Amino acid sequence: MFKLVPRKEPLNAMLYATPFIALLLTIVAGFALFSALGKDPAQAMYLIFIKPLTSYNSLAELLVKGAPLILIATGLAIGFRAGVWNIGAEGQFTIGAITGGSVALAFYPDGGFWLLPLMALAGALGGMAWAAIPALLRTRFNASEILVSLMLVYVATLLLSLLVHGPLRDPEGFNFPESRLFQDSALLPNLLDGTRANVGFLVALVAVGAAYIYIERLIFGFQVKVMGQAPRAARYAGFSERRIVWSSFMISGGLAGMAGLFEAAGPVGQLVPSLPVGYGFTAIIVAFLGRLHPVGILFAGMLMALTYIGGETAQIEMSLPSATTSVFQGMLLFFLLGADVLVNFRLARAGKPLVATKPAAQSPALEPAE
Repeated sequence: MFKLVPRKEPLNAMLYATPFIALLLTIVAGFALFSALGKDPAQAMYLIFIKPLTSYNSLAELLVKGAPLILIATGLAIGFRAGVWNIGAEGQFTIGAITGGSVALAFYPDGGFWLLPLMALAGALGGMAWAAIPALLRTRFNASEILVSLMLVYVATLLLSLLVHGPLRDPEGFNFPESRLFQDSALLPNLLDGTRANVGFLVALVAVGAAYIYIERLIFGFQVKVMGQAPRAARYAGFSERRIVWSSFMISGGLAGMAGLFEAAGPVGQLVPSLPVGYGFTAIIVAFLGRLHPVGILFAGMLMALTYIGGETAQIEMSLPSATTSVFQGMLLFFLLGADVLVNFRLARAGKPLVATKPAAQSPALEPAE
C-alpha cells in the first residue's frame, strides 16, 4: 500500500510545466479514445488543434470564444488565489446577460453611443449582485460558497427561461421563447470586418492587464495571496478575511456578468434560453491551466477556445458525438490536477518511516551496573 506524502518544497519549474504535461497527456489519451471509436486519431488531432489556425474566419472565432473565457477566468483566479471558491460564474454570466440585455430592450428601438456602456455597467452590476448572495452567506453564516454559488447557476438559468417565455419575449416573434433582436446601438462593434469578432476581446485584454497590476503591484493583491497561502498568518497580520471574500466575489461576479452581456450583445444579438453554454464552468479549467496568473490565463483561454472550435469541426467532418469537446476539456482538467498532485506530493509506502533514524548510543554513565 502507498500513501501521498507532502513534499518539503515543490519545484517551481515543475509547477509551471504541468500545464504542458497535462496537454501532452490529453493528446495521448485522445489518440487512444479516437482509436477505440474507430476514427483516425491523427485526423482528429489535426481537426481539433491545427485546422482552426489555418483560416481567417476560424482565427476570428478564436477571439469570439476566447473573450468570455478570459474575462471570467481572470476574475475567478483572484478569488481562487485567496481560497474563495466561486463555482457559480455560469449563473453570474447568465444574470449579467439578463440585466444588460434588459437595458437594451427597455430603450428599444432608440439608443445612442451611451447605450452600450450602460448595458455593460448593468451586466457587471447584475453579476455582482448574484455573486453577493454566496458572499453574504459565507461571511455571515459561514455557508459553503461552493454549494451556494453552484446551486444559484440553475436558478439563474431557470430565471432566463422564465423571462424569455414571458415579460421579455418578442411580441412579434410568433411565441418563440426569445427576446427582440437588439438594436444596432446595443450591439458590440466588430473587431474584424466580415467576422463575428468584436471589441469584447479588447475588454478581456484590459481585464488581464488590470488583474496583473492588482495581483502583482497592489498591497491588496498581496493580501489576497497571503490569505490563500497562509490564512492564519493573514489573520495574525490583521488582514480582513471578510473584505477579501467580498472583493473576490465582486470582481469575479462583475467580470462574469460583463462576459454574459458581451455574449448577448455580440454573437447572439438577443436573449435566448440557450445563451449559457458552459463558459462559466470551462473558465475554471482556464484559470487553473493558466496557473491563476493573468498572462497564463490569456494563453489558456485561447487554447480552450481552440478546443471549442476544433471540437465542432471534428464533430462535423468525422461525425463525432457532440460531447467530444467536453470530453477533451474534462481530460485536460483531470491530467492537470493529477500532475499538480504529484508535484506537491510523492508516493511513499504506507507504514514505512519517512526518514530512517539511527538509534542513539547509550551513554556509559547510564549503563546498568553488572
